Amino acid sequence: MVNYDLITILGPTASGKTPLAAALAYKLDTEIISGDSRQIYRRMDLGTGKDLADYVVDGHQVPYHLIDIVEPGYKYNVFEYQRDFLSAYNEVKQKGKLPVLCGGTGMYLESVLKGYRLLPVPENPQLRASLAGKSLEELTQMLSVYKKLHNSTDVDTVKRAIRAIEIEEYYKQQPPEYREFPTLNSLIIGVDIDRELRRQKITRRLKQRLDEGMVDEVKTLLEGGIAAEDLIYYGLEYKYLTLYATGALSFDDMFHQLEIAIHQFAKRQMTWFRGMERRGFSIHWLDARMPTEEKVEKIINLLDTKS
Repeated sequence: MVNYDLITILGPTASGKTPLAAALAYKLDTEIISGDSRQIYRRMDLGTGKDLADYVVDGHQVPYHLIDIVEPGYKYNVFEYQRDFLSAYNEVKQKGKLPVLCGGTGMYLESVLKGYRLLPVPENPQLRASLAGKSLEELTQMLSVYKKLHNSTDVDTVKRAIRAIEIEEYYKQQPPEYREFPTLNSLIIGVDIDRELRRQKITRRLKQRLDEGMVDEVKTLLEGGIAAEDLIYYGLEYKYLTLYATGALSFDDMFHQLEIAIHQFAKRQMTWFRGMERRGFSIHWLDARMPTEEKVEKIINLLDTKS
């Protein structure tokens, strides 16, 4: 049996990953760690799709972490997420449980699965000056000295290649303990939803959340002193609903533009997850239309399968 440190459940918006994670956590008597960059905010519930009722399974409240941890308006980042994830992960492990990481923010998920701590890297003017004028081929060769290039993303432009070298050079100069982050052996489950079904669910969920008071949620945040530009910064629902609430968009234009934006967001999520596979992560995809109980059974079978 593989000795996993973690189970990760990922998928695009509206794929049903949260109910699956909750059902699995209930079955395994464990806890969920959220991997969503917007559900960290308090009082931003409908717009971030928290669906907290999903965490109640057969009348049992499944414990969750990293939801409702900061105030709206705060600019939370991936470096803080790594720190907070590790704290929640250790808390669950100390109870002798196998944590379930669930979310759709690819950058957050990958940041804790890749096994090294991310550091905010300042610009290095001297290094940039020394690299100016070098060809993309020369820069690619230089970058390959720092790390094995699994894909061409870092070197598709001169600007990106220079930034990648800048990052690697900064990391090289930091003491090893600055970058210590546990290498977690995770079983990674992806919820694969047919594009047309995904579109239908996105539209249905958007209408439902508007009916449940998503506009009022945004108006309450604005009335509570959260700046409109801060809400717009969070994108998607908060961007378009703020534009509607402040009179910049009509209701119909808001709905139409937001619907398109969420569909585009779901496509970007899938692009990130496919990129993770190219970067060496093994994702076991399950059909979203499969009954939840069946999906849970398949995951448990994968846990028990020898590698």
